[in-house]
Amino acid sequence: MQLKHSVALITGTSRGLGFEVARAFARRGARLVVTARDPEVLARAADAIRRDAGGVAEPDGVLAIAGDVGDPNHAERLVRESLRRFGRIDVLVNNASALGPSPMPTLADLSPVALWDIFRVNVLAPHTLARLVLPAMRARRSGLIVNVTSDAGVEAYPGWGGYGASKAALEHLSRVFAAELEGSGVRVYVVDPGDMNTQMHREAEPGVDLSHLPAPAAVAPAFVALVERETAPFGRFRAQRLENEIGRAVS
Repeated sequence: MQLKHSVALITGTSRGLGFEVARAFARRGARLVVTARDPEVLARAADAIRRDAGGVAEPDGVLAIAGDVGDPNHAERLVRESLRRFGRIDVLVNNASALGPSPMPTLADLSPVALWDIFRVNVLAPHTLARLVLPAMRARRSGLIVNVTSDAGVEAYPGWGGYGASKAALEHLSRVFAAELEGSGVRVYVVDPGDMNTQMHREAEPGVDLSHLPAPAAVAPAFVALVERETAPFGRFRAQRLENEIGRAVS
């Protein structure tokens, strides 16, 4: 799949990895639907994406719709407005994530309300959006769903239990989706971006020096490579090692 003239719906796009992936896609000529909770911050991010991709992306090729992806009504609006503006969705990137309380408590101290909110954004929202985009993707026998995960979903890090459990659930949900979509032409990828110097990571570990970690802009090109170069129906990829992994799915 070539990003030029394709349509990508990317969540959590006002900052960090989501913003950089959207910017990288726009530079390749993709049309975008971007979303985040804060309307003012999202509007500034969308303007920056448009300016950065000027001359490559279409002038009206970035549609910004603010809201909470964990709200099913907002998810339905995202897909409805995407189809109304662009006629289709070729790529869904479920990037938006909830961390939970900051600094992060142990599982014994994590309230059920906080854990539910983490799962609502990190698991239920991707599931809802995937269900909404899949009918048209299956009808076209073409499409890609990318779910952003974390090594916290496979490793036991103290303090990261709620977030890690949600990412583990998202990974298994992705595997089952892929098994059920076998032969449909729809690909499902799980991408672990690795540790990055982001606001979210700083909120997770207040006071920890993260300056040695890569910025999201260094990781975003891996998402372009997955869309345009990978062909496996399913894979779990580590973005910071992607050059060694393109061409072979990691189960």
